[in-house]
Amino acid sequence: MGLSVSVVFSSVAGYFLGTEQIDVFTILLLAIGGYFMVGASNAFNQIIERDLDVLMNRTKNRPIPAGRMSVNFAFAVAVIFTVLGIFALYYINPKTAMYGAISIFIYTSIYTPLKTKTPLSVFVGAIPGAIPFMLGWVAASGHFGIEPGMLFAIQFFWQFPHFWAIGWLSYEDYKRGGFFMLPTGKQDTGTATQIIMYTVWTIIVSILPVFGFTGDLSLSIVGAVIVFLLGGLMLFYAFKLYKDRTVKTAKQLMLSSVFYITALQIIFVADKYLRLLWT
Repeated sequence: MGLSVSVVFSSVAGYFLGTEQIDVFTILLLAIGGYFMVGASNAFNQIIERDLDVLMNRTKNRPIPAGRMSVNFAFAVAVIFTVLGIFALYYINPKTAMYGAISIFIYTSIYTPLKTKTPLSVFVGAIPGAIPFMLGWVAASGHFGIEPGMLFAIQFFWQFPHFWAIGWLSYEDYKRGGFFMLPTGKQDTGTATQIIMYTVWTIIVSILPVFGFTGDLSLSIVGAVIVFLLGGLMLFYAFKLYKDRTVKTAKQLMLSSVFYITALQIIFVADKYLRLLWT
């Protein structure tokens, strides 16, 4: 549920950035559609990974491995959520539904099987993970352009330090399940170095709208400075992980990354509407 709420939050933030006139009904459809789409992806994921989930402490109490829900019932839930999600998003516009459907397909059919085969699964998983922020803009405008592309890029690069921090934090658990979540497969300097690299890229991409070449998506100097400073906090913990290489520091990085993306979305939206009030 927490993941679904965060996806809905990202989508609604993207909508506020892309719309010229706020429509409450569209926001409601976007929230419902996004929530169902994530629910469907999670349901399909838990059906596919049910035999592996039982091996890990973090997942062994999920409904299927714990025996509280049958596979058939879970599949019915997944299908119903998919249909309801696509229908809600299609009512907004066809492109929003298309990107929502692509998200489910990539997450379920490509990302999930790859998790037990290669660390590149994180790269694939970052694609559906980055769609919600841009989905809101597409819902507001009805088209894909540089603006939703930029929102996609921000959340895409952010996924790497975020999920590698989770992979580091739950390394032993993932190992029991046979998942390859870290880029080198280990809690080592190579992984920590890549986390620093992608954190830097995340910060750079996040402030690009201040330079005025991202169409209608813009950011004031003040907004860019705040985003940059927030990125500095995440980068601090990335370097700390490089130095300490502890589970505690990985958790601090993970929490700081969640704070970063949430705060960034709030700042982008607040920055837009404050500038509209002042002009």
